[in-house]
Amino acid sequence: MSLLRKITRLPRAYDPDRGAEARAAVPGAEGDFAQLIEGAGGSSPFLKGLIESEAEWLLSAADDPDAAIDRCLAEVSELAPDALKSGLRRAKRRIALITALADLSGVWPLERVTGVLTDFGGLACDVVIKAEIAALVRRGKLPGQTEDDIATAGGLIVLAMGKMGAHELNYSSDIDLICLFDETRFDPSDFHDARQGMVRATRNMCSTLSERTAEGYVFRTDLRLRPDPAVTPVCMATEAAERYYESLGRTWERAAYIKARPAAGDLEAGARFLTTLTPFVWRKHLDFASIQDAHDMRLRIRENKGLYGPLSVPGHDMKLGRGGIREIEFFTQTRQLIAGGRDSDLRQRGTVPGLAALAAKGWVPKDVADRLTAHYRAHREVEHRIQMVNDAQTHKMPSTEEGLARIACLMDMDETDMIDTVKARLTEVHELTEGFFAPESGAAEPSPPETEAFDASILARWPTYPALRSERARQIFKRLRPELLSRLARTAKPEESLLALDGFLAGLPAGVQLFSLFEANTQLIDLLIDIVGTSSALASHLSRNAGVFDAVIGGDFFADWPGTEQLRADLDQLLAREPDYERQLDAARRWNKEWHFRIGVHHLRGLIDAAGAGAQYAELAEAVIASIAPVVARQFARKHGAPPGRGAAILGMGSLGAGRLNAMSDLDVIVIYDPQEQESSEGRRPLGVRPYYARLTQALITALTAPTAEGRLYEVDMRLRPSGTQGPVATSWASFRNYQVSDAWVWEHLALTRARVVAGAPDLAEDIESFRRSVLATGRDRDKVLREVADMRARVAAAKTADGPWDAKTGAGRMQDIELVAQTGALLAGSPARDVRSGLEAAVACGWLSTEDANLLSEAYDLYWAVQMAARLISGNALDSADIGEGAAAFLCRSTGVDDIDLLRAELETSYERISGRIAELVGPGNEK
Repeated sequence: MSLLRKITRLPRAYDPDRGAEARAAVPGAEGDFAQLIEGAGGSSPFLKGLIESEAEWLLSAADDPDAAIDRCLAEVSELAPDALKSGLRRAKRRIALITALADLSGVWPLERVTGVLTDFGGLACDVVIKAEIAALVRRGKLPGQTEDDIATAGGLIVLAMGKMGAHELNYSSDIDLICLFDETRFDPSDFHDARQGMVRATRNMCSTLSERTAEGYVFRTDLRLRPDPAVTPVCMATEAAERYYESLGRTWERAAYIKARPAAGDLEAGARFLTTLTPFVWRKHLDFASIQDAHDMRLRIRENKGLYGPLSVPGHDMKLGRGGIREIEFFTQTRQLIAGGRDSDLRQRGTVPGLAALAAKGWVPKDVADRLTAHYRAHREVEHRIQMVNDAQTHKMPSTEEGLARIACLMDMDETDMIDTVKARLTEVHELTEGFFAPESGAAEPSPPETEAFDASILARWPTYPALRSERARQIFKRLRPELLSRLARTAKPEESLLALDGFLAGLPAGVQLFSLFEANTQLIDLLIDIVGTSSALASHLSRNAGVFDAVIGGDFFADWPGTEQLRADLDQLLAREPDYERQLDAARRWNKEWHFRIGVHHLRGLIDAAGAGAQYAELAEAVIASIAPVVARQFARKHGAPPGRGAAILGMGSLGAGRLNAMSDLDVIVIYDPQEQESSEGRRPLGVRPYYARLTQALITALTAPTAEGRLYEVDMRLRPSGTQGPVATSWASFRNYQVSDAWVWEHLALTRARVVAGAPDLAEDIESFRRSVLATGRDRDKVLREVADMRARVAAAKTADGPWDAKTGAGRMQDIELVAQTGALLAGSPARDVRSGLEAAVACGWLSTEDANLLSEAYDLYWAVQMAARLISGNALDSADIGEGAAAFLCRSTGVDDIDLLRAELETSYERISGRIAELVGPGNEK
């Protein structure tokens, strides 16, 4: 598209005579194009020189600037080694000229201008470095490398950093590069020679690009962003760089790598290197500590550059000064560092795309992102015009009247209006960003009087805890402490809450990240105090897994429950992004902890009741099993081949099968496989079907239960499989059917009433469910069943006794007793019902229970379940009446709908006795053993 037909704005000539000279240099120029040349040349000595030197080319390039750029880049790609210096400088002149005119005239948006400059920068680096490598290969200075290796620069990587990495190169920019080489391409004995060659190639590349000749220069290069530049060579091995970042990398280097991009040389090796740095750049937990680091960097820049004082446009640094470009970049990058480890969509190199992604995910209000985006583009245009005047690498507005007038002319604005507009933009950027980096803090305020009443001995020991061992953690906590104590003072029992908080702090292994999280999100303090004051189990979990607080800030923590299918889809997507098996297992554990924590908090806060929490815990476990099982199977298949036949299905038993778990539940499962006609797998190391599925099952159990750096997912119990602990860990489909029909005990058929396939091949799952229903539908002798149930009840009573009145699960008249009645009712009725209420209704339908009995047992079970769910969340163990704190007592009462904790205890004890007696009457003799 012709530049002539797309002009939307025109610069004015500050010096009309020089503008006329520039126009005369291109005699074929007419209309707006001629005015464009006159305005540009009359305000910018640099552009006037380019117009005069490239006049003939310019006239043809104006017909189609995009095609002219493509031709320039194509010519650069074909330059012979001896023509590189001259050819690159000619291309630079032409690209600088056409981009300036397309920018000044509004033909190209900012992104196109910076994109063209960046593309040329990357190509220039690539052709020069490959020419240097080719020369080294021909001279035998790169051991083991041949002509075939020149296309990948012998493993030399040129990473574009900063604006070049983000495709945002400014008009007269330095290019920030980090040069590395892939040492694995060389024999260890040749490492020294290879490194010397790579260092020489890097230095020569920089010289070729930055040397000023009579024809100009290409790019000034800066290699100081590499690790420890004062002592390291200009090109270093990737392995050495990895070691540096793993052990010594700092926050500013993490921020720098947000924009890093392989731009020249071995692009694939560059991409691999950046992948290895992902854990360094993108932390797995929300990283609010980076706010302070970024703030400190801003302050150091201001101090070193002398940028303090009132905001004045003349002489103002549009990049580093108050309200400038760097403020917007820091604002964007810091938020990306905070949340990018959890959400890969935020890992955008560009500033504008980064702001858009942050707004889309709720990390920045959309109106703020839109305003900062508009200011960023406007700032960059001003920056370009500053640099266009004399091709100087400066970002400062001129201080002189003439200098300001030239910038105003290039922008076609009145000088006063320009100054007012720029100042207004700078001021708003400063206002939008400063509060994020230096928020108002209550640290300077005196502690509220009521906080002085706390036990001084408890407060005095806090500095000795591991979480406060670093100076940085102590400084953040010092600012946070008044708010913590103030909120503790407002609880029902402050001293009790203080002890709970003390226990939480004592268990924290580190504090900087968590304290920074609280400082940036003070609403979390109320949630913390609510948790530690109510649930010692949840507080203990938090102290070991403080990263689960990320979910409160980084997601839809208080949104509606998504359900099993969406949970599984989310976990599948997360696991697919992880590059190896171990990291998949760790990612699953982090994800599961966050959702587990979410359910606990929702229950604690009364957003869901005990029944809802039980269903959610079960759905979460089902999603984890369903997503982890295929991952384990694929990993196992790499060595031993795909699962023979139809594969395996995982049968959830007990509470998992019934779809109701508590916060501490184990998972009861059975693995059933169907090899069909196959006798073994087909892989590198084939196995017979029985050892194949046995070992695959062990691998699955290990994936769920093994403690990794992120903990474990669940404890797993497989004792309900055929023949119990004496049987194989995985049962064939044929054996399972035969056993259930011919050998299973009544208690095993009772267990089958709650069985449910939670993962595996869909057709096998359908067959298992159909078979389950047929087994349960088989007619049974009621008296025989009841005798065996009575005997089983007696044996359970002898083996397990109730652990006090708050143990609502184990013992006569309690949950397990009612569950046994419900299972018996389902078995006698031939019903496929799994849950307690449905089992009791089935018992009514077959005439064994009366409606009154079913209602009595059902209501008691609901009460017990509410107590059990609350108890598991409060302590994780059996509750002791003497140790139930105020918060825990209130939660128990709220969960059960009983007003007083003593009344609740009395109601439970009365209910246990009543239900026990009624079940004894129903089941018959034998239950009193």
